[in-house]
Amino acid sequence: MDSRHPCRTPADDAAPEHTAPEHTAPEHAAPASTASATAAPELEAEYEHSPVPPERRKSLPAVSAVWFGFPMILTNAVPGGVVVAVLGFWRGLAAILVANLVMFAYVGLLSHRAGSTGENFALQATRTFGRVGHVVASGFLATVVVGWFAFNTGATGATLHQAFGWHEQLVAAVAGAAFVAVTYLGIRALSWLGAVAAPLFVVVGATAVVLVAREHDLGAVFAYEGVAGAGAMTFGAAVSLIMATFADSGTMTADFTRWSKDGRQAVLATATAFPLASLVAQLTGGIVVAAGAIASAETVGGNFLPLLTDGHGAFLDALAAVFVLVNLGSVCSHCLYNGALSWSHLTRTKMRVMTLVLGVIGTAAALAGVWNHFLDWLVVLSVFVPPLGGVLIADQVLLRRRAEARATGAVRPTAFAAWGAGALVGGLVHWYAPRFSDAVSGLVVAIAAYVLLERVLPRTTAER
Repeated sequence: MDSRHPCRTPADDAAPEHTAPEHTAPEHAAPASTASATAAPELEAEYEHSPVPPERRKSLPAVSAVWFGFPMILTNAVPGGVVVAVLGFWRGLAAILVANLVMFAYVGLLSHRAGSTGENFALQATRTFGRVGHVVASGFLATVVVGWFAFNTGATGATLHQAFGWHEQLVAAVAGAAFVAVTYLGIRALSWLGAVAAPLFVVVGATAVVLVAREHDLGAVFAYEGVAGAGAMTFGAAVSLIMATFADSGTMTADFTRWSKDGRQAVLATATAFPLASLVAQLTGGIVVAAGAIASAETVGGNFLPLLTDGHGAFLDALAAVFVLVNLGSVCSHCLYNGALSWSHLTRTKMRVMTLVLGVIGTAAALAGVWNHFLDWLVVLSVFVPPLGGVLIADQVLLRRRAEARATGAVRPTAFAAWGAGALVGGLVHWYAPRFSDAVSGLVVAIAAYVLLERVLPRTTAER
């Protein structure tokens, strides 16, 4: 498997861009004053086309900060609130727990593989779907996550407009440019941003709960039975809704966890996101809904930001504004990084080039109002994304030795057949058996279908 840029060599990917090897000095080095005067800021290599070499791997705290700061966001509190509003507190809590445990197993398996090999999602997809076939799988998810970038960039402008009357389109445009700039700095910036975004969410979320407690009885949360007449969502559908919020970037977890020193540390980094960070965000949204602090919660979910900006003073207003920019900036930068990394592999260019290109496209989509289709977006993701991840798990985890022993063909029909089978079953469950989870059903069927096809069909049929 060699999908590197034709003008690049493995050595190009093994060292940072525009830098000399670390910890070495030329025999005839320039004086320190001259060197410091001519030194330029260094940007770390992102290894778009090759595995991250062992000497470039990062510590467990650094990789954990990337994942930990990603799901602990305001837009993850929204579906948590929706589920609690419809199912009631205890059933909603159960659905959130089930979904997060499934996500831990799902993302954890893919992360272990990434930490073991150093390969990003595009390289994983190439191995499973083929040198040509991976264009469909990688292109699909890389486009989906750019859609999330657009959604959250637009949500930044809309949220600050509703809270403070700021010009919605101007804020979205400026925020989009800032999020692109952070992504351009690479994986190190995502780690820094996550280390700030997660504690900030805890502070703001706790503040919102305290404000709710002033006017509502938090003891009533445990007796909350949901909104009357809003029982259209089943338990299975609620699990799918929660999973869909991070099914795409969860499937692309290798982009983050390939930086881990090994598979074990990659799984530990994943655990900080699922269930820990994700639970914090979703339960915060669920608690404020169950306390009765949000009107029309079955629609708007656990968006607790208006609680902070409802005439509580300049300090909380400023805190809320910073929170929105940092919090939504975190998810935007992570999603754009996923998209840019895969599209750089597809176009055989650099991650930073695609960051600029996709950032412009995503910001333009944000200005067009794509965030208005949030729930419809999640339905699509819950049907099509988990089966794709299921195929990767079946191929590279369950049948790992078989995968490592084969040459990578152009297209692997068994991978696409299993993906299609999982998506078909997920769609049928969504429309005709909503009491079950379409996301879980599609995931399980895709895994089973791939293993069966690989065992039954001869190698010449499985490889093209």
